[in-house]
Amino acid sequence: MKNFAERIVPGMACVFFAVSTVFSGCSKSGLSHTAKPVHVNFADAGWDSIRFQNAVAMFIGQAAYNIEPEEKSGSTPITFSALKAGDIQVYTEVWADNIPGYRKDISDGSIVELGDDFDDNRQGLYVPRYVIEGNSSRGIKPLAPGLKTVRDLKKYASVFTDPDDNSKGRIYGAISGWAVDGILRAKYKAYGLDSYYNYADPGSDSALAASISAAYEKGEPIVAYYWEPAWLSGKYDLVLLQDEPYTKELFDRGLCEFPSMTIKVCVSKDFLTQAPEYCNFLRNYHTTSALISTALAYMQDNKASYTDTAKWFLKQHDDFITEWLPADRATLVRAALRD
Repeated sequence: MKNFAERIVPGMACVFFAVSTVFSGCSKSGLSHTAKPVHVNFADAGWDSIRFQNAVAMFIGQAAYNIEPEEKSGSTPITFSALKAGDIQVYTEVWADNIPGYRKDISDGSIVELGDDFDDNRQGLYVPRYVIEGNSSRGIKPLAPGLKTVRDLKKYASVFTDPDDNSKGRIYGAISGWAVDGILRAKYKAYGLDSYYNYADPGSDSALAASISAAYEKGEPIVAYYWEPAWLSGKYDLVLLQDEPYTKELFDRGLCEFPSMTIKVCVSKDFLTQAPEYCNFLRNYHTTSALISTALAYMQDNKASYTDTAKWFLKQHDDFITEWLPADRATLVRAALRD
């Protein structure tokens, strides 16, 4: 994770551009195979939510549009460059505001923006709700009832005690090398939290998730950086601490909240003519951060594959099948879900 584009979403960027195994496990019952399947490469930029959304779009592509899908893995810059070059055809989760030159690429036709995916994503410093409100069913009393903002943390350092230094609290920050880590460290100093807390680098996104999960399961207090959509926010009741309203100038100095973005669905410039009906589905495709988080929590709890999670999601949200697809294609998808 070398820049901000590499961290507004969860996932370690791959250094090398690798080709994953061909996606499998979807029924093609009901499709006519007189035409040659259209081979489609999907961008896997390294985080769970894009892989889940790929799985949904790939399942529907196989079931209803004679698509032969494959994922290609790499960092955001590498996969986005591949989209522009036509080596990748579909990018289901583009964090457009984080990609230098994105607007120019759209305006000059290097790529095609089909629509909006979701816009309710968030990130920042989170605490479990029981820290603020308690949880009577778990026998937890509120430890920081007045905690609402990042600045309020100064009053509650003793609640979030650093186990390695009980003279201060501990804030679990972002991973070193992620651009967001620099923003968080600037905030940590600008708000004077460095006098009350030690800033802990978790080392990896999995280690950060493990720290939050372990504390939550034990009912212990923790304050940590995290983001949505993610399985943690789908499984646990976490509260994002409030901050000053976002402006670009304040953000660079760590003095405001992280911005929410409208996440886009994009395709390569030639793909519209290669698979126009499938692109119509992608135009209609939309989700929410909250629903993605719930799906990722299901995957985590059930140790399910992305494919099985996609099928579970479509069964749970049949209304999306109706919204995204014409009636004849929707029938094919529902038939594939029954196989």
